[in-house]
Amino acid sequence: MKDLAQPLSRRRRPDLRGWVVPVGLLLLWWLATALQWVDGRIVASPLAVVEAFWQAAVSGELWHNLGASLRRNLSGFALGGLIGLAFGAALGLSRLAERLVGPTFHAAKQIALFAWIPLLSAWFGFGEPAKVTFIALAVFYPVALNSFEGIRTTRVELYEVARVLGLSRNQRLFRLVLPSAAPAIFTGLHLGLIYAWLATIGAEYFFSAGPGIGNSMIDGREHFEMDQVLYGLVVVGAVGLLLNRLAAWVETRSLAWRVRPH
Repeated sequence: MKDLAQPLSRRRRPDLRGWVVPVGLLLLWWLATALQWVDGRIVASPLAVVEAFWQAAVSGELWHNLGASLRRNLSGFALGGLIGLAFGAALGLSRLAERLVGPTFHAAKQIALFAWIPLLSAWFGFGEPAKVTFIALAVFYPVALNSFEGIRTTRVELYEVARVLGLSRNQRLFRLVLPSAAPAIFTGLHLGLIYAWLATIGAEYFFSAGPGIGNSMIDGREHFEMDQVLYGLVVVGAVGLLLNRLAAWVETRSLAWRVRPH
């Protein structure tokens, strides 16, 4: 019994190896600033960053900027996700649509996202519509591509079953095709959510100033307040990690029906 209990207790222990590098970098950062290995005007100390974060949180500035960024992010994600899903489904379901539009789509997706900024600013200006459109464009490509590939790779046997059962077109779509393509579609949405957050920070950098975490970091850079820049960087990374974990959780829960019980 002891031999069996020992491995179980070991398996329950949390794996802390992933914390080695972050803790080591934090220690190196603290030493570099405390011992003045670096210029404090360029690299703020961890304590100064914590103080800047606390002041922004208490004053409400942090939540105001974070709320603006998240609203912008979710608006662009919803717009790009819906259009990408519809576009990818149309290409996957129609050979004619793929032949007509597919080559143009595959060519356009090779264009770097930031190369669209001059065109978007000419069409939509530098305000909120341009930012949301930029984020939606970042989401559109991974969602459309994964939806297309998921639907197109639906097994032929499923179509044979649908024909034998006499299912209508809508029944084939919602009962066979979309469930079969669901893993690829959720992968595209997962990637789209990650790209949306990256594009949100990029949009706040390249378009007009306004509330947002990215603009807060720009203000800190312009006033040479590195503590504000660094706490903004930490917030951006933390929010990105949370969005990634949230997307993974939703994907796992939504596709739980595909896991067969042993």
